[in-house]
This record gives sequence, structure tokens and C-alpha cells, in this order.
Amino acid sequence: MAERKTPIPLAVKLAFGFLILFVLFALFGQWLSPHEYRATSLMDRLKPPVGFGGDWTYPLGTDARGRDLLVRLAVGAQITLIVAVVGTLIGAILGSLLGILAAARRGIVETIVVGAIDVQASLPIIVVALFVLAMFDSSFTLFLFLIGLTGWEVYARLMRGAVLAAREQGYVTAVRALGASPYRIYLRHILPNVISVALVQFTVNLPLTVLLETALSFLGLGVQSPLTSLGQIMSEGRDRLLTAWWLTVFPGIVIFLLALSISLVGDWVRDRFDPTLRTET
Repeated sequence: MAERKTPIPLAVKLAFGFLILFVLFALFGQWLSPHEYRATSLMDRLKPPVGFGGDWTYPLGTDARGRDLLVRLAVGAQITLIVAVVGTLIGAILGSLLGILAAARRGIVETIVVGAIDVQASLPIIVVALFVLAMFDSSFTLFLFLIGLTGWEVYARLMRGAVLAAREQGYVTAVRALGASPYRIYLRHILPNVISVALVQFTVNLPLTVLLETALSFLGLGVQSPLTSLGQIMSEGRDRLLTAWWLTVFPGIVIFLLALSISLVGDWVRDRFDPTLRTET
């Protein structure tokens, strides 16, 4: 008898829909307006959005330099998406490799990796990032690298435990008895059965990376001009909350919906991969 498929909750469908729209906006949003995201116009500075006294020349209004907020949000969404995905991917790959290495080699290698995990877990990453970015020139490459170091210890701990458990399974014992090399055992038999652990954790870490990137950019230590991000756009408008609220409200709404949507999809993916964690609905 075929297993009945669990319907996708409405909230998850809406989250999927927003993520698709966000990616499309990040990729093609610049073509929604004829203005370039760095082009300034002092005659058009601080124009309100449509419906609040503005016109369709600048649908979402302009900033203090007369730059089109719609185009800047599109470019900011693109940079935020790149930093979030690439940064989370760096942490996932680094942590997964170290976790697999610790489980495979054991001994001194495992002791070193476990010690590094404990050290990383005890350090407040945002404080470390603030210190490094304040001490050195805040380049985009350095910022992306620091974002990538966020959360790698979680992947390492999870993958180490998953690999240690998989090593004791009957199929691994049988393959080992047939004379398969350790390389073949881990690559062909263990890794495909534990990779879902890293995939689920990726969806959990992604919204945290989005919030970390926007927080650092809001503080002026993340993405720097001429690039822009959603956090940087919010930072530029924080002194004009009463006179030009759209500079912080619109990017803030996008950040909130992005983090919420990724979290909802991540929870759904986690429940699908691990039925023991399935929540009651």
C-alpha cells in the first residue's frame, strides 16, 4: 500500500513563492527601472514612494543622494543572496570535511578537530567578526571569508556523529569484508547516506547567515561602497526614520520576509528528511 504523501503547508508554499520572487528580483530587478543604482540626482533626493506623494519615476522613492531605491534594493538583494549562499556553503563544506576527517582518522586528528569545534563554539562570532573587520581593511573577500566561518563547527559535529554511526551499519561492515578500500567505502557508501545531515543544516544556517550579513553591513563593517546590500541600505536611512521612512522600512521588510521564508522552508526540509523531528500541525 502506497504511503500517503503529506501535503505541503500553506505557509511553506508562500515561503517558496517569496523565495522564488526574491531570486528573480535579485537577478532581474535592475531592469525594472531605467536608473543605474549608483546614479545620483540631487534634484530628486528623498522623493517618497508611489502612494505617499511620489510618482512612478521612482516607485519606491529615492535616498539622500537621489538614487533609485528600487534598483538599489535589487542590487542589495543580489549581494545579500551571494554572501548568504556562498558564505553558508563555505562553512558547510569546511565543517563537513573536518567532521568526516575526524570520524575517519580518529586519534590525534579527531582530538584536534573536536578541540577546534569547542573553541569555535565558545567564541561569539559577531564579536570576532567586528574585531577582525575593524582591525583590517574591510574587503568583500575578507567579509565573505568571515561569514563562511560562521557555523562550521555545527556541520563538523553533526557529520562526525553521522559518519561514526554509519561506520557501524551492516552494509559498511559487508563492504569492508569484501575488501573495499577506505576511500571507496567513505565516498560510495557512507557519504551518500549522511549528506542529508549537512543539507538540512544548510537550510537552518542560511537565515542566520542572512541576519549576520545584514547586521554587520548595518553597522558599517560588512559590504562597502560602491557595492551595496540590504543591511547597508537600512544603515543609510537610519537617521531619517521620521522624514524618509522608506529607506529603512522597505529593506527591513525584505530582510524579515527572506529570513522567515528560509526558516519555514528549512523546517519543512528538516521534517521531510528526519520524520522523528516532525512537528505537530
